[in-house]
Amino acid sequence: MTGPSNQTDAADPLVVLNDLFLLLMLAIIAAILTAAMTMQYVYGELPCPLCLLERVALFGVAFGIGMNFRHGFSYRNTGLSLLFAIFLLVVSVRQTLLDIYPRPGHEYIGTAIFGLHMPVWSILIALAILTGYALKLTLLGDDDRLEHAQIGRVAGLSRIAQVLSFYVVVLCIINFVSVILQCGLGECHTDGYALLR
Repeated sequence: MTGPSNQTDAADPLVVLNDLFLLLMLAIIAAILTAAMTMQYVYGELPCPLCLLERVALFGVAFGIGMNFRHGFSYRNTGLSLLFAIFLLVVSVRQTLLDIYPRPGHEYIGTAIFGLHMPVWSILIALAILTGYALKLTLLGDDDRLEHAQIGRVAGLSRIAQVLSFYVVVLCIINFVSVILQCGLGECHTDGYALLR
């Protein structure tokens, strides 16, 4: 038995809300990653090893969202995004606690944005992702219509999601090459970066 017809899916407010929520999350994550890479390439602020792990976590959250748009909605993809959001929270809390008391050579890395440094922002971002998913699951529930709907067909959302997903993949590739240049094939350390400014 097939799922609901395309016309029904497109008009279903639950499916539209789910599409919009996922697209908004993907756009925000893409903007955060763009800002981080702008700070790196424009302002010469090299990311520390824990900062790089925070980027990996954000790429993982975006990957789970992108899979929903590419292959249809699945709670497995949501679970993947949630696991990476928890990973982001663990790494950013660790980094914040390491640098919570500034001492010579161990101050927060990078420029503060609105008075907060990237590790603290990463905690807030992780909590926002987890809270957003919790609210989505609370308000939209686990309705079978989401599983059967062809996600992202609503009013061009699919095209926007594809462009955003492609953009995040390009950012991921640039970041990967940058890490190879920055750290080589060995372990990444907080000193002796190989990346030329």
